[in-house]
Amino acid sequence: MVEMMRNRTFSEIKIGDSATLSRTCSMKDVELFGVATGDLNPTHYSAASAEKFAQHRKVVAHSMWGGSLLSALLGNELPGPGTVYRSQDIEFLTPVEVGDTVTVTVTVAEKSAPADVVLDCLAVNQRAETLFTGRARVRAPLEKVVQPRMELQEVALRRRHHVFEDIIARCAELAPISVAVCHPCDQVSLEGPLEAARLGLIDPILIGPEAKIRSLAQEFGFDLTGMRIINTAHSHESAEKAVAMCRSGEAEALMKGSLHTDEMMHEVASRDKGLRTARRISHVFVMDVPTYPRTLLITDAAINIYPTLEDKADILQNAIELAHVLGVELPKVAILSAVETVYPKINSTIDAAALCKMADRGQITGAQLDGPLAFDNAINEEAAKIKKINSPVAGRADILLVPDLEAGNMLAKQLSYLAEADAAGIVLGARVPIVLTSRADSAKARLASCAVAVLFAHARRIKGGAAS
Repeated sequence: MVEMMRNRTFSEIKIGDSATLSRTCSMKDVELFGVATGDLNPTHYSAASAEKFAQHRKVVAHSMWGGSLLSALLGNELPGPGTVYRSQDIEFLTPVEVGDTVTVTVTVAEKSAPADVVLDCLAVNQRAETLFTGRARVRAPLEKVVQPRMELQEVALRRRHHVFEDIIARCAELAPISVAVCHPCDQVSLEGPLEAARLGLIDPILIGPEAKIRSLAQEFGFDLTGMRIINTAHSHESAEKAVAMCRSGEAEALMKGSLHTDEMMHEVASRDKGLRTARRISHVFVMDVPTYPRTLLITDAAINIYPTLEDKADILQNAIELAHVLGVELPKVAILSAVETVYPKINSTIDAAALCKMADRGQITGAQLDGPLAFDNAINEEAAKIKKINSPVAGRADILLVPDLEAGNMLAKQLSYLAEADAAGIVLGARVPIVLTSRADSAKARLASCAVAVLFAHARRIKGGAAS
């Protein structure tokens, strides 16, 4: 049944008429009011600031948050639709604490032609303490309005993108690492490493046709002063030389340029001349999702198409080591499937159960594992509670292990395009970290990918070498 709004015209209003509105103040209300008004007074958001600066010594709502309830009451109820606010005086007596239920009452005190109405205003909390008093003057509607109550757009708070900024900032005190940049022969693939070098993240070694690289730099105004360039005839030679430099230790990381990923990874995977280790090579997306409260790693969405159980164990260990480098001491790993129970006809649920048991036996270390978990149960605690899943991982995952490349690629891109996530990426399990960039990557994502490689390379220095 449609809820209707009805006003009271000037002729219908009588002295003594009143209306009441109650609203419980949440921290979300405080934050939304701050976003809408731009009021950044820290005493409304930080317990420490409130303790230091506010007389009340608790986080409280903006005074005008309570005052704004008067506008809602006057516009919705008395006089209602068609009301025009003329003036308001208000005296705030007691702060509104987060969690308080505020009851606002307006009572008609005066009427004067042609349509002026003066109303006494009072607000109290659930403890019957007076929050504020005042008087409002409005122009009441002259015509009767009866209409369906409006449905406003829903508003959701999202945290600001900050994961990549934090990762890049962590590199500020670290020495830049040498990076073999493989075939940077278009604007994006040349600009990325040059910007990373300007910020002191890397010392790039540009490997490709020198004439083409210099021509690009001139065309787009890039400064190549001091840059080392290794001349090659074509992309295949670029891949060979870049991999060889990483294998010899001359470069501590490898970055893809404008050549196709498969061409470079073919050289990386070469048994005799490549960068393979005993560990399976895999890709990890580092996601900054505004609607998720922590950094999210997704693996593998770029290298292994249909990984075996043995492959998945390596893929997981690679991601766990990256999580450690990013500061997550004991990452929570959700092994994804379509369901949260082991079902023999869905292979990914069998793999999930086996991986969890492998972790129990110490074959996978450094993380808490659980699976199979459907995506909603992995990242949403309420969804996990509804399904009665009792797990330290459910709803709080740091790492998502996907069943195969197709699922992972679609998941990462859905988060990027539907949830406005940023995605950086790195390939692990080789002798050096490998930065895979895409034309669709934002400048920030490309820098974050470089920064992840820097952090990983420095962590490897401390450990004394590559994964065996």
